[in-house]
Amino acid sequence: MAEQAHTKIFGSGDNQYATREDFLKIFDEDLNPLYQLSFLLTRDHQKGERCFLAGIEDCASENRVFREWARAWTKRVVVENAIRELKPRPSSSSSSLRSVFSHDQQSSSPSRHFDADAVLRLADFERFVFVLCVLERYRENECALLLGCSASQVPEACARAIRAVANVGQVSFS
Repeated sequence: MAEQAHTKIFGSGDNQYATREDFLKIFDEDLNPLYQLSFLLTRDHQKGERCFLAGIEDCASENRVFREWARAWTKRVVVENAIRELKPRPSSSSSSLRSVFSHDQQSSSPSRHFDADAVLRLADFERFVFVLCVLERYRENECALLLGCSASQVPEACARAIRAVANVGQVSFS
């Protein structure tokens, strides 16, 4: 009786959760943006590829994620793999930003343009905050939870990163 009630409320489960095939389709459709996200976070093609491939494996291992959340979940898994790979932590001073040079590369998002080389030259923590908060539009508190830092450290790091990127070229939002 209880099982029937559960089935009536939540459905049979056949259509509500993303399947392995759903995740593989997302990785296939979003291959370039997901890899670019992984590369921007890790700053290294090999590490980026490892995080990306681990994301495919993690997502395809039958996670119980609602189908309509699968695309966002896929991106989050790639981000979490990059965090595990690099373990970015806030620096004790703002002098951890490296000098930046321009090569006019574009974001994974078609509506925003930025200097990818400038972002890649940011210290790990500032780069993660910039990519997550500015490019991927994560909320500051969500970024702090993912990075395991205090909520006050995220806007400070974001401001430092934006200043460093802006000193090289324009960050424009179309």
